[in-house]
Amino acid sequence: MVCVSLLCACTKSSGGGNSSNNNATLPAITITGVTQARVKTNSLYRFYVDLNTAATQTISVDFTTVSGTAVAGKDFTQQNGTLTIATGQVETFVDITVQGDSLRQSDLQFFVQLSNPKNATLTTSKATGTIVNQDNSYLPTDNTGYTTPTTYTGYHLAWSDEFNGSALDEQSWNYETGGGGWGNNELEYYTSSPKNIFLSNGNLIIEARKETMGTNNYTSARINTSGKKQFQYGRIDIRAKLPVSSGMWPALWMLGSNLSTVGWPACGETDIMELIGKNPNQVVGSIHWKQQNASEGTYNNVYNAAQDFSQQFHVFSEIWDVNSVKLLVDDQVYVTATDQNVTSGTYPFNNPFFFIFNVAVGGDWPGTPDATTTFPQRMFVDYIRVFQK
Repeated sequence: MVCVSLLCACTKSSGGGNSSNNNATLPAITITGVTQARVKTNSLYRFYVDLNTAATQTISVDFTTVSGTAVAGKDFTQQNGTLTIATGQVETFVDITVQGDSLRQSDLQFFVQLSNPKNATLTTSKATGTIVNQDNSYLPTDNTGYTTPTTYTGYHLAWSDEFNGSALDEQSWNYETGGGGWGNNELEYYTSSPKNIFLSNGNLIIEARKETMGTNNYTSARINTSGKKQFQYGRIDIRAKLPVSSGMWPALWMLGSNLSTVGWPACGETDIMELIGKNPNQVVGSIHWKQQNASEGTYNNVYNAAQDFSQQFHVFSEIWDVNSVKLLVDDQVYVTATDQNVTSGTYPFNNPFFFIFNVAVGGDWPGTPDATTTFPQRMFVDYIRVFQK
């Protein structure tokens, strides 16, 4: 009997069970993360703190911010304090100040940590603040590299774009958009979005991203001057820095302005520069035309640099005269083509041509990006200048 009584007493007083039951019925606190685009001025990121049931008494919980890839004092303001939720309420919030910035960079993260709840329990004690920087408009780059003069003896400047504005000059340029492979089984979808093409710090920037659009797994941009800026003969200088990773295919090139009437390759194509990512130190210059049997004719050569073309700016040039096309890198001629090289078909390079700038992803020539290819990939263009006699 004594043992039984003691057993009963022990069972009854283990009433920690009652306390546990009480804890189980206390409101549970959760905190929700925030993903928000960064802007040029300071902004508030609002973190909501919620209860699963209305408070029957005043509830409090401490909070503090914690650095991650986003750093307190640089990217956001360090904050801490105590939040309260009044009787009958189910929600409060805390606003964290994120420093203004327009730099395009990787997204950054910081955290809001909850602790020391009163009259409640913690279900979710930590939330992530994601500062979205990848669409920002400012992207400086090292300007070192080769440059060319603004005047040449015997020439006048017929047209130039120095890309010093805040937006692409649509009096000169057209956007080409869409997927579908572009005749080369390319993998990107071309857009006119500022995510993929924008001006910053005196450069035109075309940015290829790994993101889904339609049936394409990448996006990029392609622009041309068709119907707006076309030229026949002269010297052309384009200063650019190139993406060089596997699967990338930046190009600065021209097509005959009669493309819509005679088609390709009869219109002619001049590739002032193409780079295939698996050959980061090498660019290819080419002319293409329609041969007698209707196949494509090609005459080209390669230029090998001491370092890869992403390290510095280079100037890709064409010196174009009657029956002659010369292609240059940093004033070094590496392709000389004349009408004599077109041994079959009609030489189309005495007609007006327009410009195309693009960054393709994948395709028959460069192949698919691999594990070594990180995104985004970018081509920077400092200027294009057309001089004529």
